[in-house]
Amino acid sequence: MDEREGKAVPAGRVRRMMALGGLATGIGGRVLAEGALRLAQGERPRLGDLILTPANARRVTDQLAQLRGAAMKVGQLLSMDAGEMLPSELSAILARLRADAEPMPPVQLRRVLDRAWGVGWLSRFRRFDVRPVASASIGQVHRAQTKDGRDLAIKVQYPGVRASIDSDVDNVAALLRLSGLVPGRLDVGPLLAEAKRQLHEEADYRREAAQMRRFGALLDGRPGFVVPVPQNDLSGDDVLAMDYLDSQPIESLENAEQSLRDRVAARLIGLVLEEVFVFNLMQTDPNFANFRWQAETGRIVLLDFGAARSFSPGLAPRLRAVVQTGIAGEPEAMLRAMVEMGYLPDGLTDGHRRAVLELAELAFGPLRKGGIFDFGQRDLVMELRDRAMALGMDPDLWHVPPPEVLFLHRKFGGLYLLASRLRARVDLDAVMGPYFADCSRA
Repeated sequence: MDEREGKAVPAGRVRRMMALGGLATGIGGRVLAEGALRLAQGERPRLGDLILTPANARRVTDQLAQLRGAAMKVGQLLSMDAGEMLPSELSAILARLRADAEPMPPVQLRRVLDRAWGVGWLSRFRRFDVRPVASASIGQVHRAQTKDGRDLAIKVQYPGVRASIDSDVDNVAALLRLSGLVPGRLDVGPLLAEAKRQLHEEADYRREAAQMRRFGALLDGRPGFVVPVPQNDLSGDDVLAMDYLDSQPIESLENAEQSLRDRVAARLIGLVLEEVFVFNLMQTDPNFANFRWQAETGRIVLLDFGAARSFSPGLAPRLRAVVQTGIAGEPEAMLRAMVEMGYLPDGLTDGHRRAVLELAELAFGPLRKGGIFDFGQRDLVMELRDRAMALGMDPDLWHVPPPEVLFLHRKFGGLYLLASRLRARVDLDAVMGPYFADCSRA
């Protein structure tokens, strides 16, 4: 094993709570000092302006990146979902949370593997690369080769992650409320409860192995996709071993031939529709790192099934109703369908109805037109973002949809961003036809 250093993961609940408490205290001290300075200069600064400074954002990201676990995961969600609403310098700092986390130092890694496999486990391997090929919020991945010749990717969970999920989520949520990023009048209790539930599921490596097998069975025989196979003899609560699939980041295709980019995007859009309407099983994490490309086989590698989940029986038909009425140009029916789905609150004012319908008209325009849609056109993306942000900043529209609707929205949004990154041109009729064949266009 290579003995290069990393940063130890604080494993105890008390240590993690103290780290976040110290972070809040440090930010509070900075706020008081900055506020006093501005008051002395005759200004009347808002609390949010004092908290959301580059220095404080850097302090938050540094601490969350060191804690890893649920604390870092919540920070990642913030950086992805709120990044466009923050000043550019803050977004750039928060983007660090989407990069690789600091790996565990070899001594801590060895302790985790000693507990999982027993002392002397290294004798089972021809090679074990202590330097991870990837480090994320909940664990890190190592490449290894066993004595019997298996080439493996081995995911090792950071110590203390499962035990600290609930307290991490509560503490980070408190920090977000302090920052003003989460409005005090917004009831995020159900969303926090769902976040804890999903994070517990993501930290359950036995469950992830089972979901990996389910996806592998569902996609068996499909030439376009490949899913790793879990290795039972080396997997457990803290370690998930799977066969290593040599591949490259999906974003590496952004300079490939147009036809290849188009095929890959169409294949991924088709898969997400099948996940909703056929499988009732979706990998809901849209991180680009969960999709990779095998150039030699022409297959998309699917990774990370900790966030895989099923939906309630009514979700798919409600989603179909939203899309069908949107494509058919039936605004009142579409609004009713969006309220029934939980995407919008009931009782919209006339002004809000007009704003939502204008946004929907913009979004459904390409679907109504049908044919080839160019995901590379930035004007539409930016206009959709600006209008959505304007609606989202209106306190009278603050509303938390059901968690499963948020996860679905997140997956669709992430896939849209990936298709935009690839500048793909996709025949929407061909991809969506099997699921919305009875849609009539206005």
